[in-house]
Amino acid sequence: MKHAYPRDLIGYGQHPPHPKWPNQAKIAVQFVLNYEEGAENCVLHGDEQSEVFLSEIIGAQAYKDRHLSMESMYEYGSRAGFWRLYNLFVRYNLPITVFGVTMALQRNPEAVAAMKEANWEIASHSMRWIHYQDMPEIQEKKMINAAVQLHQAITGSKPKGWYTGRTSPNTLKLIADRDDILYCADSYADDLPYYDTQYAKPLLMVPYTLDTNDMRFVSPQGFNSGEQFYQYLKDAFDVLYAEGETAPKMLSIGLHCRIIGRPARMAALQRFIEYVHSHDRVWYCTREQIALHWMEHFPA
Repeated sequence: MKHAYPRDLIGYGQHPPHPKWPNQAKIAVQFVLNYEEGAENCVLHGDEQSEVFLSEIIGAQAYKDRHLSMESMYEYGSRAGFWRLYNLFVRYNLPITVFGVTMALQRNPEAVAAMKEANWEIASHSMRWIHYQDMPEIQEKKMINAAVQLHQAITGSKPKGWYTGRTSPNTLKLIADRDDILYCADSYADDLPYYDTQYAKPLLMVPYTLDTNDMRFVSPQGFNSGEQFYQYLKDAFDVLYAEGETAPKMLSIGLHCRIIGRPARMAALQRFIEYVHSHDRVWYCTREQIALHWMEHFPA
């Protein structure tokens, strides 16, 4: 216990700060659309094996050749699921943050144009949708640099937000070293933003979630019906909305084109949106808006 311990297990403790959300909102609701299709592990991309993560094939095997079934499930996300989600969120005029994997964005200019037309925030989801755990630090740094540069070329501006998702021990350090990233989402540690101060400069973390997330449809002991997904999101909203009388929080909802974009699951998402719309004092926002708000009211 004599040595500095890099983890913060205390956080805000019993008395979290009042976030002062706009218009006295009791909760900040933030939808994330992960756009990953076309950047996953695939021998066509120079990878040694096929993808095994987040598909309808739970427990998929890694093949050292093309896995056509896996590829087609990812293709569903960019071909059909994205547009179903796009139409839903545009119809309800909801702000969205896209976690866009650079290679995936590059492969679908039509989708990028639609995101920009809808004025969605397009944050970076790294260059590739792969594991970075064992990647050498210098290689990961080069990929981050390349991702930011190509993201700017594709979308017209650098990303303000960053989320690797399948991080390495070096990811947060590398992001904190940059001057062009406003916030990082590679944390699940809180219901409010916070500053990670163990790097060269304070790194603003806008925490994400893996529980109020459609990925639970394709993981063991996850959601097996849209009704479970709807009820889980509703329960999370109800608890946080009640807490918002005195201590407002944020609720992140993670979505994937190839998962929630399937028709049966979309119905549950629409029901949840309509449920939230039946409440007042809700701030619908992007993650960039949350980050800017936090920096204004709680500067590092």
